[in-house]
Amino acid sequence: MPWTFTDDVDAFLAAAGASLAARPAENTLLLTVTATLRASGPHAYGTVPPVLGWWRGADGEVAGALVRTPPFVPILGTVDPEALGPLADALPLPGVNADRDTARALAAHWPRHRVDGEHRLYRLGTLVPPSPAPAGRPRTATTADRALLVDWIRDFGEETGQSGDRAERIVDERTAHGGLTLWEAGGEPVSMAGVSRVIAGTVRVANVYTPPGLRGRGYAAAVTAEVSRAARDAGAREVLLFTDLANPTSNGVYRRIGYEAVGDRLLITAEPE
Repeated sequence: MPWTFTDDVDAFLAAAGASLAARPAENTLLLTVTATLRASGPHAYGTVPPVLGWWRGADGEVAGALVRTPPFVPILGTVDPEALGPLADALPLPGVNADRDTARALAAHWPRHRVDGEHRLYRLGTLVPPSPAPAGRPRTATTADRALLVDWIRDFGEETGQSGDRAERIVDERTAHGGLTLWEAGGEPVSMAGVSRVIAGTVRVANVYTPPGLRGRGYAAAVTAEVSRAARDAGAREVLLFTDLANPTSNGVYRRIGYEAVGDRLLITAEPE
């Protein structure tokens, strides 16, 4: 069966939305990116329109989906292995962000490639708040915190190899729904964590950041535990987050407060022969 491509997010979700929502943890990136496109328009991530695609198996059911928002490489969700050959034939891929097996299978079609990142997806099991808790308390960030939040989002991007171009938009979108939380100690913000809107019963924690001079005091664990608790109390069936496997400290922090590994994703760039 051939892939179908469109730049219309509503048409994509009409075709593939139910398939994505059936496995929301594995498809969390596609769900959040398409939600942003739907809310903010086709240029939410750049000037080039998005490419959204889906593949139907022999039974006619959607069994694979991707979203590309140039200049970023395509993001794949759950994909039947039978769909990968047709995808490689149908769409020139500059790289891919996919689960480990899918990414490796697609990279086998390229003369050369490099692995730019390895990330682990976690889901919250039994929440274990840090004990003893660090000094301070959480509070929801507001528009009065905008300048600080933008600076911290940009700093987070620099440390994690992400562009800071969308920092202001991220802050505005997240504060609009109470999706950024600060940990304060001595009356001053010392750490932050963000959380997405609820999509298909799930939320994803993101942008956990503590300035370098304030690290090692438990603030990141505390603010992450707080936003995780609040998301679950608000009715989220699953609370998710990604970590960079190159950062053993963050992986250890999240495991200690109750996060359990779901699977790994690779960010791979195709290189010319």
